[in-house]
Amino acid sequence: MYTKYSHYGWRARIGLIAPSLNVVMEPEFIRMMPEGVSLHTTRVLLQGKATAESYLAMAEATSRAATELGMTDPDAIAYGCTSGSIIEGEGGITRRIQRAAGNVRVVTTAGAVLQALRALGLRRVAVATPYLEFVNREERQYLESNGFEVTRILGLEMGHDEAERKMIGRQPPGIAYRIGREACTPDADGLFISCTNFATLPIIEQLEAELAKPVVTSNQATAWASLREAGIADRLEGAGRLFREA
Repeated sequence: MYTKYSHYGWRARIGLIAPSLNVVMEPEFIRMMPEGVSLHTTRVLLQGKATAESYLAMAEATSRAATELGMTDPDAIAYGCTSGSIIEGEGGITRRIQRAAGNVRVVTTAGAVLQALRALGLRRVAVATPYLEFVNREERQYLESNGFEVTRILGLEMGHDEAERKMIGRQPPGIAYRIGREACTPDADGLFISCTNFATLPIIEQLEAELAKPVVTSNQATAWASLREAGIADRLEGAGRLFREA
């Protein structure tokens, strides 16, 4: 019998809406897609200085992006921006995407992180970011308002303008490793490394082994939640305890 994806042997389609300057999320996502899952992406512009207004303007563009992705008949659509989904709010983004793309399952990076932390049983969390202080304040408030204790949050103070945001995507994974080690406190149950344009996938398992704690990252959590929403429950190697255990 003919099924939705039988002609290519596909099991699911994932749609991804990424910020315009993001050069890290798609390569990391592709590495976390199991066989038979296709990834379809589009972009929304994040321009000018990094302010709450610029993040909100980017989130409003998801209507256009979701309309485009809706044509691929995706099983789930992910909005891939941690700070953007915190500042705009998951509910507003989800409703906007569903209005444009139909009653599709929607994942936001901020919501995926909460889901991942809970799936791993973490309550006290250390946080490492490349962000400016105002974004870190928003992130701390978001995590704490959702029941987590932030033992420490440490940022690189990058992202004042477009040039600096581009530089976040050019940082090697060793930078995320270093700031993750520095941010993690002995009393933390686990470590969260934030930002979808921050390369983290190659160092997750090394950090977990050295810290003896789970490590959650923005891209890892978003890919994991997107797959689970699409009905794909594969356990993957090389992407941390989240993909092996949850």
